[in-house]
Formats: sequence, C-alpha cells, structure tokens
Amino acid sequence: MRNDRTSLPIIDDASPPQRRDAVRNRAALLDAAADLIAQSGSSAALTMDAVATRAGVGKGTVFRHFGSRAGLMLSLLDHSEEKLQEKILTGKPPLGPGADPVERIVAYGRAKIALAPVQAEMLNEAGDAIYEHGAYWIAVNHIRQLLTESGSPCEPLLAAQSLYASLDARLVLRQVQKLKISLSAIANSWEQVARAVAAEPPRDATPSPARPQ
Repeated sequence: MRNDRTSLPIIDDASPPQRRDAVRNRAALLDAAADLIAQSGSSAALTMDAVATRAGVGKGTVFRHFGSRAGLMLSLLDHSEEKLQEKILTGKPPLGPGADPVERIVAYGRAKIALAPVQAEMLNEAGDAIYEHGAYWIAVNHIRQLLTESGSPCEPLLAAQSLYASLDARLVLRQVQKLKISLSAIANSWEQVARAVAAEPPRDATPSPARPQ
C-alpha cells in the first residue's frame, strides 16, 4: 500500500494473517471492553484487569493483543469505525454506494454524529495519536473522494479535514453536554455546512475595487 495519505483507499489497513482463535479472542476482548464502557458510561472503568476478567482470559492476553491501555482504546475506535465502514462500502444508500456524492457526505456526517456518545470516551484516551491512525485517514479520504465526485471547488483534502474536524466526537459531546444542543440540531447544522462546501463555490474574499467618484 502506498504511504500517501491523500490517496488512501477506503479499506482496512493490511495486517498479517492471524489464527482464527486469535481473531476470536481479540473480538471477544473488544466486545468486553465496549460493554464495560457502555455499562459504566465512562472509560474510567476500563482497565486491563477488568477487560480480562470480563472476557474470561488472563491479563497477559489483553497486553499481547493491544500492548497498552491506549492501544486498547485505539483498537476500540477501530472496531467502531469498521462497523461504519462496512455500511459505507456495502450498505444501503445514501450512506452506502449508489447515492449522489453530496447525499453520501451528509449521510456519513449524520452517522458519525450519532456515534459521538460512544466514541468520545475512546478519543479522549487516544489523544492526538488519532491523527496518525488509519481510522482518521480512511474517514478523511472517504469525504475527500466524495467532494471530488461532487465537483466541489474547494481543495478536497483540506476541505475534508475541516469537515471531519467538526465531527470529532469530543466536540460533539461537549456541544451536547455544555451547550445543551441536541444531536439532531448538530447534525442539521453540519449538513448545511457540508452541502455548502460540496456544491457551492467559495465567495471571493478579495474586496472589489472602489468605483471612481
């Protein structure tokens, strides 16, 4: 795979083959971790010991799969993104193939905003590492491709990063909790911005010359 983030395909990063039991164990650990966060409403309950106990394995197994707690949180984010990506690749339109590119951008944004309550805790733990992670670039590239297909006059990569930045689950959750804005209102506002970026030419910021008196 090329190491060019601007042309990253919308597929999972390649990984070496794993034994079926190892794949099952990893999935069971991620499910256990997701359950712990869902039940407690906070990532504070997510310790390597707690995940191991929940999954019925030794703590060493958790460390072998994820390396650290931060690695576990990034893998959890991947797990969440993979489910969304599956809908993007093979699901029904407008999120899946077959719809107008602008409608697909809107559908993607709405789907991401709906995931904010779940993903915010994961992103808080992952920190800035997310910007170097595959899930970030897969998402940005998806929006970039759709912007290109829509004929947007904006620079596609920068516009895609800007649109995706406002989908950050931490920001969305803060808008909900601190500003008391509903998820539906946030989604509606994001749609307005996305449609403008995808379809309308940017206004010329250069002031017109003064008319002679």
